[in-house]
Order: sequence, then structure tokens, then C-alpha cells
Amino acid sequence: MEALFKIEGTAIETRRHAGGPWDPTMQHGGAASSLVVWIAEEMQTRMPMQIARVTVDLLKPVPVGPLTFEREVVREGKKIQLCGIKLLSKGSEVLRASVLKIRAEEQPIPPEAMALAAEPLDVPLPEDCPKPDDIGEHPVPFLTGLETRGARGSFRTPGPSSVWYRAIRPVVEGFDISPIMRAAITGDFCNGSASVLDFTKWTFINADLSLNFARPPVGEWIMLDAKTWLGPDGQAIAFARLGDRTGYFGRAIQSIVIEPRA
Repeated sequence: MEALFKIEGTAIETRRHAGGPWDPTMQHGGAASSLVVWIAEEMQTRMPMQIARVTVDLLKPVPVGPLTFEREVVREGKKIQLCGIKLLSKGSEVLRASVLKIRAEEQPIPPEAMALAAEPLDVPLPEDCPKPDDIGEHPVPFLTGLETRGARGSFRTPGPSSVWYRAIRPVVEGFDISPIMRAAITGDFCNGSASVLDFTKWTFINADLSLNFARPPVGEWIMLDAKTWLGPDGQAIAFARLGDRTGYFGRAIQSIVIEPRA
């Protein structure tokens, strides 16, 4: 399958399958967020480190078109690395991200503490789940690169849901999809997986995405166990537990802007 992006230096060619549900000329947040993770993972560290947090602020719609990126190491230390990343369209900043890495070093943590902190899966594995309902009448370009399995609830039923996601379309040409990139793709589906409003009558677009990890995910399938909390003034949050076959490993949260469709 054709990758979502081709990168040469700091220039990004965006392919059409990065398009999202609100406007085919606007990237799906999962596409842009997974690209941010790829950029961060390519930034070298002084010692082994792993990503502990990804925060993406969507300042403007990220176009399905030519982009450039800028990156910097904001803080370099023995225990952390803080990365700053920007995506630009025609010189205008459309996305700003912060990625925190923490030193990866095995610690003598007592087994009883690990047992207390563990959060095992409480849903069936993907092979034991049926496919969820179609999420809309019109195909979304980005969704053509995903496999999904519904564990609890569905896209068509308002309220919380638990869905397994597996990205099958390469994100960056010539590179594999890392587990953290898969988690970024999955995390951006909080608002869609746990929608409480009619998609044909409302828009509920996320203005950001924050991911926090207790450990790196493993494997290709990522579980999203999502809910939405709705406010009365056009604001909401959508949030989820993130899991893999071995248990839950992180959290995702989005700030949502709610508007009726014209």
C-alpha cells in the first residue's frame, strides 16, 4: 500500500490517504500525530530512552498537501529528552508538538508493586471480536489503511466503546510503523469511537491529542477503550485507556470543539 507520507530532508509529501472525516483536504489527526512520533523517534538520544508522553496541538487544519517540519531538542539530560516539533504549510505553522522521552533502564521494582499496578485487559482479543459497524456512508481516506475489531459497543451506538485498531498502511515511505506510532494513530480515535452526537448533525473535532505511556506498547493491534464527557458550551473531552495483548499501557485524551453542522 502507498504510504501516507514521503519525506526528503525536512520536506514532506502528503498522499491523499491521509485525509480525515471532516474534510478530505484536511489530514486525519492520527496521520499527523503518527508523523510527529516518527520525527521524534528519529531524533537521537545520548543513552537509551523511550517515549513517555506525546502532546500534539492542532493549531490549524493540517492540509493534505506539501509540508515541512522543524524539530529541536528543548532539553537534553541523563534522564529525559524533551523534543519540540512543528509542521508547517507554506511557511505557516499548523501543528506544534512536544515529545518527552525518559531513560530506559531496568529497575529493581518489587514484584508485588508491579502486580498492584498491572491493569490486565478486560475485553476479548482482536481475533475473538467481530468487525464493528461501518462508521459512515462515505469512505474516509485514512480508514482505508486500518483494520478494526469491535470489542464493546460500536461506532453507530452513542456512548463508550472498546475497539482494536491495526494500521496496515505505511506511515512514512521506506519505514516500518513503530508501536508508538500505532498508539498515536489509535489514540486519535477517542472522539470517533466514543461519540455521543450524531455525526450527520454535529462536528466534534479534536483541537489536541495527549498520550501518556507507562511502558512501550508491543505488537500491531492497539486497544482503545474510550469515553466522551460533554459540556454545555461547545466543549468536551474524549479519553481512553490504551492497551495491547499483554494489558493496558497508557492513556489518551483529546480536547473537543463541538459545533452543529451548517
